[in-house]
Amino acid sequence: MDATFKPRWPRWMTEDLRIFHDAARRFFEKECTPHARRWDEQGVVDRDIWRKAGEAGLLCASMPEEYGGAGGSFAHEAILIDTRIKADAGHFGLSLHNAIVAPYILHYGSEEQKRRWLPRLASGELVGAIAMSEPGAGSDLQGVRTTARLDGNHYVINGSKTFITNGQTANLIIVVTKTDPAAGAKGTSLIVVETDEVDGFRRGRNLDKIGLKGQDTSELFFDEVRVPTSNLIGPQVGLGFIQLMEQLPQERLIIALEALAGIEAGVAETLRYVKERKAFGKAVWDFQNTKFKLAEAVTAMNVARAFCEECTEKHLAGALDAATAAMAKYWLTQAQCDILDECLQLHGGYGYMNEYPIARLWADARVGKIYGGTNEIMKELIARSL
Repeated sequence: MDATFKPRWPRWMTEDLRIFHDAARRFFEKECTPHARRWDEQGVVDRDIWRKAGEAGLLCASMPEEYGGAGGSFAHEAILIDTRIKADAGHFGLSLHNAIVAPYILHYGSEEQKRRWLPRLASGELVGAIAMSEPGAGSDLQGVRTTARLDGNHYVINGSKTFITNGQTANLIIVVTKTDPAAGAKGTSLIVVETDEVDGFRRGRNLDKIGLKGQDTSELFFDEVRVPTSNLIGPQVGLGFIQLMEQLPQERLIIALEALAGIEAGVAETLRYVKERKAFGKAVWDFQNTKFKLAEAVTAMNVARAFCEECTEKHLAGALDAATAAMAKYWLTQAQCDILDECLQLHGGYGYMNEYPIARLWADARVGKIYGGTNEIMKELIARSL
């Protein structure tokens, strides 16, 4: 590998985190890399990978040990993102489970909820998802139509969701609902549905996507689904929109870190390819255009890495604001698409073949500008801070 890609540990990386990095890398390379293409074909990762990840201490890595987690921090989640994507395991929805679903329960759940759900998420008995998007409401969370009607000591949930990551596998789903449809954002609540324990829940299609084919992304349907009122996240109804807004900066940083890992993987793969591939009697690397394109890519990659490192440090200190997280998500995902497109071009016709890693990285990258709030929404959020 080119010297550019020798490990450059971020400032927040301790010796213990390096050990965790090596263990995570070995796990993904052994348990995921050999199955990546098969998972693409079947449209979902094997269910037993969740149990194996739990046994290896990779699920709920940032959750406290008293709730079954590894007692780590977001730094552990950042390491899992990097090692997972670089091991061709980007379709394994572990980061959503670990760093998006579990934190809602940790930060807003009751003590009983934490003890009921977090250990089972940490073991892989439960696989987590969060159901935000709907057919008529993607980035517009205030436009959610799924309702949760109070009926005695139960909520009765009706509605449909779409684009739900882990949707075919998840058996613990945080559902964004309207407990008071007339109250706007103040009528939004988060309610947990354990799918194995309810009637009226149905999984729709495992959606056929351009990329991330091994990651199950589904339609979900709720038809008079009854759950106990104890499944409400938070001390009262109407707090869901606030909870979502408080957690979205971490979700957007996750997307930025995924983009960075995709960039680094794509540039490394392209450097290897152009130094081996011959055209017109010499290595593709020997053409000036190749060198200039990769010089541009590596420069942008290093800028991206520096920004991600700064954002991660801020987040570890509890100081990452919503506007900066939006900047990271928008800029990194745009850079990822631009850089990987150039990398694919340098592969020539082979870059368009799915058997080449660059093709899969390129296809997987495109959704980054859409999910977690579109990049147009990110620019709106940034503009509001000016």
